[in-house]
Amino acid sequence: MSTAFDYCEIGRKVIEIEAEALHGLTHYINGSFTEACQLISQCNGKVIVMGMGKSGHIGNKMAATLASTGTPAFFVHPGEASHGDLGMIEKGDVVLAISNSGEASEILTLLPVIKRLGIPLISMTGKPESSMAKLSQIHLQITVNKEACPLNLAPTSSTTATLAMGDALAIALMEARGFTADDFALSHPGGALGRKLLLRISDIMHTGDRLPVVGEQALIKDALLEVSRKGLGMTAIIDKDQQLLGIFTDGDLRRLLDNLVDIHTTTIGEVMTRHPATISADVLAAEGLKMLEDRKISGLLVTDNGKLVGALNMHDLLKAGVM
Repeated sequence: MSTAFDYCEIGRKVIEIEAEALHGLTHYINGSFTEACQLISQCNGKVIVMGMGKSGHIGNKMAATLASTGTPAFFVHPGEASHGDLGMIEKGDVVLAISNSGEASEILTLLPVIKRLGIPLISMTGKPESSMAKLSQIHLQITVNKEACPLNLAPTSSTTATLAMGDALAIALMEARGFTADDFALSHPGGALGRKLLLRISDIMHTGDRLPVVGEQALIKDALLEVSRKGLGMTAIIDKDQQLLGIFTDGDLRRLLDNLVDIHTTTIGEVMTRHPATISADVLAAEGLKMLEDRKISGLLVTDNGKLVGALNMHDLLKAGVM
C-alpha cells in the first residue's frame, strides 16, 4: 500500500477543527442555556428529544445521557411521530428538537401540534434565524465556523458541538439535582460500573455451610480438611459464641511445614493469625477489593460486632465482575 498519503495529518486536522468548534461553543453557554436548564428541571414529565439524520443519532445519545443522569428522557423519531408516535408526548413534557439547519421539515411539521398541546419547545440549531429557532420557546445555538469535512458538507464539527451541548445540559442538570454515584448506579445495574457501585460484600460472601470455620481446639489437620472442603484457601477460627478469634490460610500452612510443626498434635489456636483483616457485610464489594490489594492478601472475613458472618476471597470478586 502506498504511504504517500498522510492519513495522520488529515486525522490531526480533523481533531483540531473540531476542538476549535468546541472552544467556540462556550460563547453559547449563556442566559438561554440557564433558561433551558431551569425549564427542564421544573418539568414534571419527560424530555422528548427529536432529530433527523445525524442529528437523530446525536439525539438518541443525548436522551440516553439525560436519562442516566437523573433527567427522564427518551428519543422520538420525527418521522415516526407523524404516524402515531406523537402520542408518546404528553402535557408536562418538554421537547428538545435538534437540527443544525433549523429547517428539518419532519420536525417543523410537528410543531403546530406540539404548540397546541402547550408543550414547551427547546431548539438546538446552528442558525438562530431559522424557522425552528424562531418557533421555539428557548433556542440553544450550536453554530460552528466550518465542518471538519473538506467539502464542508458532512456533519462533523456540527454534530460534535451538538453532542457537547447535550452533555453540558445533562451534567448541569445532574449537578443541580445533587445526583450521586449511588443514583447513577441504579440506572446502570447491568454493567461493570453498576457492579462496582451497587454490589456489596453481603451479595457475594460465603455464609452458612459454605463458610470455612473451626474451633480453636481443633487440630491443624482438621482445620486443613475444612480449608480444602470450603475452597477459600483459609478457615476462620471462632469461639463458642461465634466471635472471631483468628484466621488460618494456605500461606500459614507453608510456613508451618517449613518450621516442622506437627499438624496431628498441634491445635489451630496455637498457630492461627490473631486480629485478621475483617470487613462489614454492607460495605461495597469494590472496597473489599481495595482492601485485599492494599494488604496484599487473598481473602477476607466478614464480621458483625466481632461475630463471624461470612468470608470471601479474590476469586469471588473476580466471578462477580468487580475486578
